[in-house]
Amino acid sequence: MTSAKSARRPHHWRRDLIELAALFTAVAVADAIANLIGHQPDGPYLLMASAVALVATAAFHTWWARRHSHAPPSGEAGGAAGEAGEAGTGGAAVSSGAGGISGAEETVLWRMRTTVRDAPGSLAALCVTLSGLRVDILTLQTHPLAQGTVDEFLLRAPASLQAQELSREVSAAGGASTWIERADAHDLVDTPTRVLSLATRTALDAAELPLALRQLLGRCTIHSLPAVTVTGRATGESAPVEGVLEETVMRLRDPSGGVISIERPYLPFTPTEFARARALVELDARLGPRVPRSEDVLTLPEGNEITVRRADRADLVAARAMHDRCSQRTLGLRYHGPVQDADRYLDHLLSPRFGRTLAVQTASGKLVALGHLLWDGDETEVALLVEDDWQRRGIGSELLGRLVALAVEAGCDSVYAVTQSHNTGMVAAMRALELPLDYQIEEGTLVITARLTTEPTTELTSGLTTGLTTELTTGLTTEGAARPSAPAERARR
Repeated sequence: MTSAKSARRPHHWRRDLIELAALFTAVAVADAIANLIGHQPDGPYLLMASAVALVATAAFHTWWARRHSHAPPSGEAGGAAGEAGEAGTGGAAVSSGAGGISGAEETVLWRMRTTVRDAPGSLAALCVTLSGLRVDILTLQTHPLAQGTVDEFLLRAPASLQAQELSREVSAAGGASTWIERADAHDLVDTPTRVLSLATRTALDAAELPLALRQLLGRCTIHSLPAVTVTGRATGESAPVEGVLEETVMRLRDPSGGVISIERPYLPFTPTEFARARALVELDARLGPRVPRSEDVLTLPEGNEITVRRADRADLVAARAMHDRCSQRTLGLRYHGPVQDADRYLDHLLSPRFGRTLAVQTASGKLVALGHLLWDGDETEVALLVEDDWQRRGIGSELLGRLVALAVEAGCDSVYAVTQSHNTGMVAAMRALELPLDYQIEEGTLVITARLTTEPTTELTSGLTTGLTTELTTGLTTEGAARPSAPAERARR
């Protein structure tokens, strides 16, 4: 921007004098030419023809100047801008050129990634092709490779443009290994802002690291592979401090022990993505164990007060004491395995690396219930354990509602619970969520999957954590809970 002070130019009398001298010189020259030509037989006609030619030339010059002063950038200018964007590695907003999309036309958002040659003009040719398809480039990131450059676009395209046609045109323009998927408004956040937001979430809660990595890298499968199983056997899982990148798999050293394995079979990871993921893991390692210490105090119908809060490995002793007070039937419904090994699973379950745990404790500080939200690769599991003397009071339903609300906040598409087909209490608790449910029964094992659709989850987030009013009057049994497989099997994964 130019200030008013700097916009005012100083007035010089010498410029006025020069202009006046030029005017008098032009008049003198014109008079001399008129006298020279006018006294000839065809002089008047030559003067008129010269005047017409001058007027025509002036009119043509004015029309040409007006036409090109508002024209869009030429192909060369677009190429220069494209190459400037290709030189950087950060996100940038780029205009795709002329044409554009009219405001009334229906559009869709696409995320596209393609590899181009690392040569001047490669990205410019791709931008020209997108411009011809009336596609707007909203953001652009570049990922330099040893051979070529991976360009990641966020595009706004006409709804009539199919992904196959877009991919075909991009390939014809020099793009290779093109990958396209639908995007939404959340992808409009620029990359530095998104990375800082994920770092903040990771800094506040150790359980956020797997979710932050998934949101950073897109669709991928993340497994936390412990160095020691729940039975005390070494797994042999390890990774160097700097991590390992192998095309579609990256392995990073888990700060809590073991390895974090990230797989994305449909699209190789770039060194830039590997560096970002490693930076998040290093941040988690430097901060150490941490869990938000928020608490909600609720009142049961009989007047007893309970506190619902986050739990971690610091609650291991209290959780084992609760196990000792639970009956064999309750533990059997919960763990689907040898009851004598139940205590061994607690250290794994209470680790923030594998998910989030909610604990319910009485006014005296005794732990009476645990609820787990477990990251299971691409999926998310919910699991509950309520001490026998505190069942049928709605505590399980309250925990389940809060766990599902946490899953909604984490951006999960669904949650599943595994129980036994005769556990009607767990079935009723899942149905009370009022979410679309899928049921699968095999050899007495029941898997209930709740799909977290938009409208129900919006109501769920605001309503499930406000109290026990509805749930406490239902008297649901919450003796058993969800496990997709035996705990030892999960530890091996």
